[in-house]
Amino acid sequence: MNTLISDKEIISQIYFIRGKKIMLDFHIASLYGVETRTLKQNLKRNINRFPDDFMFQLTPTEWKELITNCDNLGGAKFSPATPFAFTEQGVAMLSGILRSEKAISVNIAVMRAFVKMRELIDDNKDIRTKMDELEKKYDKQFKIVFDALRELIVQNNEPRNAIGFKTGNKK
Repeated sequence: MNTLISDKEIISQIYFIRGKKIMLDFHIASLYGVETRTLKQNLKRNINRFPDDFMFQLTPTEWKELITNCDNLGGAKFSPATPFAFTEQGVAMLSGILRSEKAISVNIAVMRAFVKMRELIDDNKDIRTKMDELEKKYDKQFKIVFDALRELIVQNNEPRNAIGFKTGNKK
């Protein structure tokens, strides 16, 4: 199958909010090739298909925090309305209300990106667990190294003399 959008592009538009992986309405609309207002109109016509665990609207505080932390929101960050956030199940449900061929193809790509992201997160957990086990196992053997590192960290926190041109005026 010819992929319309790269996994990397989709994954860059997935955020963690309220402990869930979500995509924002304007990103989804852009991927599907429809206007955000069209997506929202279809959503309102089929609101009973979207319970709280499929879709929710961001609070103004969540939206401001997301704007502060993310640089890939484009012009949407100036919108006075807070966007809708769709979980993986919500994105899947959107394919039922947006029935174009492009929407179906994009939806498949988005679902694959969510799966790939879940796999990456699971791999990270395995690596973290293995590192914790190694640290416990070899902590005593590397105590000298850890002590030396701690000593270097403490030394780097000592105040240093300023460098550069010095004038007679001290303020």
